Amino acid sequence: MSGHQVTLSEEFIAQQRKRLEALRRELLGGKEDSLANERTAQEQHRDEAEEIEDEAQGIAQREVSRALRAVNDRRIRDIQRALQKIADGTYGLSDASGQPIPKARLEATPEAVLTVEEQRSRESG
Repeated sequence: MSGHQVTLSEEFIAQQRKRLEALRRELLGGKEDSLANERTAQEQHRDEAEEIEDEAQGIAQREVSRALRAVNDRRIRDIQRALQKIADGTYGLSDASGQPIPKARLEATPEAVLTVEEQRSRESG
């Protein structure tokens, strides 16, 4: 176990594992529901004559759905990575720098694999 792991108790790490697994189930379930709802809506309205406004609303809704799926896909990857880090004994250390991620950040965002500054940098491209 790394020196950093001593600051994160086994109890805290076990609690985080449970939270991460629950988040993963929730996001994966939501992803399936979202895709199913989209397909159902397309099937229900396939034969209806659409007005231009309806079409525009549909396009906007699909764009929002795609953006949400992209965010959820990123979160699911981070959750998977955090679970792997727990298994490896490196949970709480940044993937980018190896620096400790503050416990408060891990409590707020259990899937955090980067420090706040590194996360901002990743999001800004």
